[in-house]
Amino acid sequence: MANVTLAQAAIITDKALEHGRSLKLKPLTVAVLDAGGHLVALKREDNSSLLRPQIAQGKAWGVLGMGFGGREFARRAAAAPAFIAALGVASEGRIIPVPGGVLIRAGDGGIIGSVGISGDVSEQDEACAVHGVRAAGLIPDTGDPA
Repeated sequence: MANVTLAQAAIITDKALEHGRSLKLKPLTVAVLDAGGHLVALKREDNSSLLRPQIAQGKAWGVLGMGFGGREFARRAAAAPAFIAALGVASEGRIIPVPGGVLIRAGDGGIIGSVGISGDVSEQDEACAVHGVRAAGLIPDTGDPA
């Protein structure tokens, strides 16, 4: 199984945070997981609130576990709240089904990890994640059709 590398994760976190600063967003926290769900990199900006690391990891972990991006996860959560509640129990509360969780795909389309960002509104978090993944030369998958 291929995985996002530490070097790629560093680019993703740095470029995502840089993009957030250029948009004048609230302080962000970025978590990058490998394909097995293990934390590769986490950066938390100064003044990012207390639970942001857990939220960022929950966004990343949820999309990785389900195999589709945060936008699709949010749609499914709205359509099937009982199923999402069951997933919450099965995952021991580790999933957060909202935009801001983005799958990281390699050039061949395979999933090599995920990124989750928390700190601003979910759509802005997602925009920063997409920017970071693209800056690393990888393919972001938000769950929206291409």
